[in-house]
Amino acid sequence: MKNIYKHIFLALVVGLIVGAIDALFGRVLIWITDFRTIHYLWLLPFLPLAGLLITWLYHRFNKESLGGMTLIFETRLDKRKDIPLALIPLVMVGTWITHLFGGSAGREGVAVQIGATISHWLGKKCHLPDNSKILLVTGMAAGFAGLFQTPLAATFFAMEVVIAGYLDVYALLPAILASYVACFTSNFLGLPKFAIDLQSTLSLHSVHVIGSILILGIAFGLTGRLFASVLAKAKTWMKHAFPNPYRRIGLVSIPLAIVLILLFGGRYSGLGTNLITNSFTHQTIYAWDWILKLGLTILTLSIGFQGGEVTPLFSIGASLGVVLGSLLGLDPLLCAALGYAAVFGSATNTLLAPIFIGLEVFGGVNMIPFTLVCIIAYLVNGNHSIYTAQSKVIY
Repeated sequence: MKNIYKHIFLALVVGLIVGAIDALFGRVLIWITDFRTIHYLWLLPFLPLAGLLITWLYHRFNKESLGGMTLIFETRLDKRKDIPLALIPLVMVGTWITHLFGGSAGREGVAVQIGATISHWLGKKCHLPDNSKILLVTGMAAGFAGLFQTPLAATFFAMEVVIAGYLDVYALLPAILASYVACFTSNFLGLPKFAIDLQSTLSLHSVHVIGSILILGIAFGLTGRLFASVLAKAKTWMKHAFPNPYRRIGLVSIPLAIVLILLFGGRYSGLGTNLITNSFTHQTIYAWDWILKLGLTILTLSIGFQGGEVTPLFSIGASLGVVLGSLLGLDPLLCAALGYAAVFGSATNTLLAPIFIGLEVFGGVNMIPFTLVCIIAYLVNGNHSIYTAQSKVIY
């Protein structure tokens, strides 16, 4: 019982600290995104130099931190004992630089790494039994929740993502407490939450709608699977083709920068929030938006730029949903919402987290379609994940 109280207290502390750091990280990233959008012609040509700077920072101050999410997974699986505290400033600064100069990347990896590193450090200081697991999951949940302000999705993401097919339910209480505290803290400190009030609903009483749900689930599942498998192969190939990390990021980012400039004026740079906004505000979405964002994000991350994958996955799913909704004769906005959640779930090989994303971002009126599409996408994915260190339960 005494340890439960300690876990609850530490969960509150972790939520406050991580929520505050998420607010700082997120607000700076928003400013950077707005600044780059205006001045992209002046910033994108320097993407190769930005890549060299990021690589130098990691190799100069803490090369081990390059492991990123892999360090978190290995710690949870008892394959390592420590996560370097240097990871926090390095991943934050590296991600800011990546986005300032136009790399196509996300942000959730940063938040999850920050939360896990802080909670793991606190757990070691307090010498709690099994702290490396309970507090690590708690910190991951707080990091995700503070950035996206979806505490339920964050809690279940942290509990199910490390070992696919298994839930770290013993961490449920501290994880959900830390998630809500981090969510409220980051919101109080001015970090906005993305949410859409969907007006339309899907009735599952027609063959057309049921068939469309099946098609959407398969398409979103295949898209997440494609992203995860190609990203893993691209990272391996890049390391083999360019063993020197400076040459890898310096040389490959030259054509990357040129392509990002030429393709619709930096449309595919950064998080992809522009595509998400367009998807839900009846603005222009091209049929090729999702595949170009997918390819350029994979290229950006495979050569060593920092960030994450989840927000680009949201944008890929949403823009693909608009296209498929128009083809299937369904509301494109609703299909964009389904894609937003399901492609994320497929690529991360998680099931409950994307369903709760649908609930917390888009409301509960379409929970049955969200659940069905996410289940289908999860099954179609076939155990592929953007997190190569993810363990799988084999029955």
